[in-house]
Amino acid sequence: MTLIKSISGIRGTIGGGAGEGLNPLDIVKFTSAYATLIRKTCKAQSNKIVVGRDARISGEMVKNVVVGTLMGMGWDVVDIDLASTPTTELAVTMEGACGGIILTASHNPKQWNALKLLNEHGEFLNAAEGNEVLRIAEAEEFDYADVDHLGSYRKDLTYNQKHIDSVLALDLVDAEAIKKAGFRVAIDCVNSVGGIILPELLERLGVKHVEKLYCEPTGNFQHNPEPLEKNLGDIMGLMAKGGCDVAFVVDPDVDRLAIVMENGEMFVEEYTLVAVADYILTKHPGGNTVSNLSSSRALRDVTERHGGKYYASAVGEVNVVARMKEVGAVIGGEGNGGVIYPGLHYGRDALVGTALFLTWLAQTGMTMTQLRATYPAYYASKNKIELTPAIDVDKVLREIKERYADENVNDTDGVKIDFPENWVHLRKSNTEPIIRVYTEAKSMAAAEALAQRFIGEIKEICKI
Repeated sequence: MTLIKSISGIRGTIGGGAGEGLNPLDIVKFTSAYATLIRKTCKAQSNKIVVGRDARISGEMVKNVVVGTLMGMGWDVVDIDLASTPTTELAVTMEGACGGIILTASHNPKQWNALKLLNEHGEFLNAAEGNEVLRIAEAEEFDYADVDHLGSYRKDLTYNQKHIDSVLALDLVDAEAIKKAGFRVAIDCVNSVGGIILPELLERLGVKHVEKLYCEPTGNFQHNPEPLEKNLGDIMGLMAKGGCDVAFVVDPDVDRLAIVMENGEMFVEEYTLVAVADYILTKHPGGNTVSNLSSSRALRDVTERHGGKYYASAVGEVNVVARMKEVGAVIGGEGNGGVIYPGLHYGRDALVGTALFLTWLAQTGMTMTQLRATYPAYYASKNKIELTPAIDVDKVLREIKERYADENVNDTDGVKIDFPENWVHLRKSNTEPIIRVYTEAKSMAAAEALAQRFIGEIKEICKI
């Protein structure tokens, strides 16, 4: 059993004893802590908190515990039930609520679930707020309402429709162009809430032919739910047979978007954001973009091609959003297929990504492979080094930084060294003695060679 407590939320496997997994006692404790924090910090004139969930088998159980706890803390609960993470984020602002809780472990397997915590803007808590939730939970500094001040409960199943309506209302989404293109689309929704909302979005966009894989929201994921190439053999095989122009794949909570080309090959998840940004920048030339430090250099290249400026943030959606607001970015996100379009809201949203991507594909008149060929070709390698607890990881990273002081070094989040032809990003784990080694180059062989070079240097510094 596993329970991971972090500033970004509480996640764990279902079952086990108190403190060992995501069981009812721990759900009550952390929900109570969150409710206490929101009571102190929320400026909205509201007593509402929104609760949404993905289709995990444990979802009903976790939701019932969360809802009851919030009511016991005196909050009025708006239960939107089966809904994506971006749908829940939008529901918070549409309801004028003080916050929201999304019950999803994102790309983790079915035995996992999690509480993802939102503020009144429908955005994830920042580091200070997340730490305060953990502190309150540890100290058990919460009081429950008396019988005359218990919260109320309301179920509202309209938010999937409201989310779709909001996407269709965007100026840069051209449903008429998409309909005219006559796209044949395949989708893989990994047996979660994407299977409810994505087919309806495509229908409203004018897509007449949709081939569906794993769209029943049973929570029994038919493959590893992380939308990576190694897990997507079924949809890639379907596309390789011909007959479809593009395939979209989402994770269980629909905030990540992977795309498969008409020949059955991956568009590559890093390029979801790159392509959408390319489109947005045709409408906002000179606009700024943001992605995290571990994302592809291709976004920088495309941004500069349109006369804009690219900015990097620390890893994590909350950090990307903060940087986007700081520099007024017109588009941003993460290289894992997470598109953040502030024209709708500051959250990764696969529905927004799908609609903008299809609009761009329709306007270019290209096939998927032709569009992919217009972008710079980069290859990424992801490795890690496991160290002993006695090794001072921060000291190791400082040594690397000093060795490469004459290069373009960014220490916002670990150490990233931008060389003219490639880059390496070294980050330490917050929970274990590990250094993650991410590299990117113009060939996979070069990316792997760069990774091995730095792994060797780190081992030399550590004398292992």
